[in-house]
Amino acid sequence: MENSRPSIIGDFEILLDDFFLNLNPETGLEPVERKKVLSVINSFEDGEWRYQEFQNFIWDNIAETALSYDDRNALINQSHSTLIEAAKNLRLVDNPNTETEGSELAEILLYGVMKHHFKALPAVPKIFYKQNPRDNAKGADSVHVILESDDSFTLWFGESKFYNSIEDARLNRIIDSVEESLTTEKLKKENRIITNVQDLRSILKGKEEIYEKIKKLLSKSTSVDQIKAKLNIPILILHQCEITNTCDQMSEDYKKQIMNYHLERAGSYFKKQINKITSKVFNYEEITFHLILFPVPQKRPIVEKFLKNVEFYKNQ
Repeated sequence: MENSRPSIIGDFEILLDDFFLNLNPETGLEPVERKKVLSVINSFEDGEWRYQEFQNFIWDNIAETALSYDDRNALINQSHSTLIEAAKNLRLVDNPNTETEGSELAEILLYGVMKHHFKALPAVPKIFYKQNPRDNAKGADSVHVILESDDSFTLWFGESKFYNSIEDARLNRIIDSVEESLTTEKLKKENRIITNVQDLRSILKGKEEIYEKIKKLLSKSTSVDQIKAKLNIPILILHQCEITNTCDQMSEDYKKQIMNYHLERAGSYFKKQINKITSKVFNYEEITFHLILFPVPQKRPIVEKFLKNVEFYKNQ
């Protein structure tokens, strides 16, 4: 287990945070050195999963992805107005009662994890730039930069899903999405978006040297092969979980069951991803993948509560 980061994210507890090879030395998968697993759980109170704490985390982080840097600054110390403006930018285009419903909620959760756990800078607030159906900021659900030092950085292009389960059929679908995001065309498109919007430049004001290095690496004249070693793909899967649904309190037994389940699912995911993508993505072995798993008892109440809150703020 890595000790460089805290064992919590907000009110959530981290169960696993390590390279998959460390968690499962007998894996036999190859290449697996750059595969990591992050397992995060919410707690219980009075015999119930803490739904409100989960919703609080979503709304505490919504402005990071639904508003631009300038808009957020214009609303400093106006928390109510910030929520109203953020809610207005939510697309809510997913079909009700389908597998894709709740995708924006998962995007916001990923942004919160990136900010609080990985200490990432939001390079492109994707929900803000996706609000126009004709906008070209499609692609990755999360685009961040992490400053490793004054002159070193990594790029993070994330995927996020809210699934009814994480059995193999669901894993296959997110692997397809990851594969598509790693095509040269898609990577170049994300690079153009980062350099065309002003958010990252504004955030790095006073750090022009590192900004220019990022801009140069992402320029159209630079081969995408050069970014592979700096590229991280966080893959967040918020998922309905029967273990969580049948539990009524936090216990060591519950934690052990979730850890075992997530480790088993991570093994299946990485095996499928390696088999499907390795030969199709040049320098695949240089890219770092982070599988982030977060179990919930039931998907529907979470989505309904989120939509109810969105409607409330949209109508303010």
